Amino acid sequence: MNKVKNYIDIFLELAKVRITFFVSFSTGIGYILQKGELDFNIIFPILGVFLLASGASALNHFQERKTDLLMERTKNRPIPTKKISPTGVIIFAAILVLIGSFFLIYFTNVISLLLGLITLVWYNLIYTPLKRINALAVVPGSVIGALPPVIGWTAAGGNPFDYQAVALALFFFIWQIPHFWLLLLIHGKDYENAGFPTLTQIFSNQQLSRITFIWIAALVVSSFLIPVFELNSNRISVIGLFLFGAGLLFYTRVILSNYLEKVTFRNAFFSINLYVLIVVLILSIDKLFLTEF
Repeated sequence: MNKVKNYIDIFLELAKVRITFFVSFSTGIGYILQKGELDFNIIFPILGVFLLASGASALNHFQERKTDLLMERTKNRPIPTKKISPTGVIIFAAILVLIGSFFLIYFTNVISLLLGLITLVWYNLIYTPLKRINALAVVPGSVIGALPPVIGWTAAGGNPFDYQAVALALFFFIWQIPHFWLLLLIHGKDYENAGFPTLTQIFSNQQLSRITFIWIAALVVSSFLIPVFELNSNRISVIGLFLFGAGLLFYTRVILSNYLEKVTFRNAFFSINLYVLIVVLILSIDKLFLTEF
């Protein structure tokens, strides 16, 4: 039993399940906001994207196996600790990608599959190599998080270029930039030791904190574009978006201080992720229960 548990733990870590769970969750949000209801078919785009994202994450473990060994936060991953061979990771990733692709093409549609494969290619063949070259790689890399809700949207029968889908994608796109830069402010030295170019080598923590706060403000503003394009129409939801947005700005304003500690960045990191979760819950509740009121 212990051996089975160890294998499960290895596979869960390779799949980066905490990240891929949220990715598939955002796919479900796109489906709900287009469909306007919960039905059994939501399972297929969520599962398809979860498997594709897990496969892409496993492939990322393979791609970054050497730099993972140099970083405190990643040195205990499966490949650096030799819990699994690089070849084994490639096989695991390929199986997940194939099964995930099958779910999307068989149970949803071609557009959803194409968007899923574009996301995978963007992550593994564009973003992953680019972040070894340029400190601003996270900006184009944020396309990766913007596409899953659009996959959910198209799986429910929507057009990927609908204004509502674009507004939703923009919200998730902007969120990832302060999300990553707060992570960088926490683990900057670790990234530098692994040879990654980082903005902490260009800006002081105070300067990068101010830039990050601007992006947090942009995230709040982008949330208001969603009701403008009629993803939600209830006044209660709009007021909720405003209040939680104001709360996020008030709570994270501490990163503008001249006296910064890692706990400050950790709290802000937690806050923006919680805020995104609250926003998508507000939008989902509005679409499912409040639009007729």
